[in-house]
Amino acid sequence: MDGQTLGFIGGALGAIIGLMGGAVGTYFSITNTESPAERAFMIRVSVYAWIAITIFLALLLLLPKPYNFYMWGVYGVFLPWGIHYINKNVKAIREAEQSHNNL
Repeated sequence: MDGQTLGFIGGALGAIIGLMGGAVGTYFSITNTESPAERAFMIRVSVYAWIAITIFLALLLLLPKPYNFYMWGVYGVFLPWGIHYINKNVKAIREAEQSHNNL
């Protein structure tokens, strides 16, 4: 087997493993919710995340060098911001549900 074939197999396996990891992470993020409102929020955010990551990967592959490398900077800014946004909103939803249940 030559290097080109090994590279193709490695790239294909990496993509498959990455997609499977994303699907498993999405599944458990949705199933581990505690309320219908939280579940609806996680479904909506998961769809947005899949779309955003697909756009990121498309731009990474389609933009000419060196512009495609700038996408990593954008990704590095928006990924932590997105995680913070999701965690903050999940916490707010849980607190609202708890205060509603305590009434």
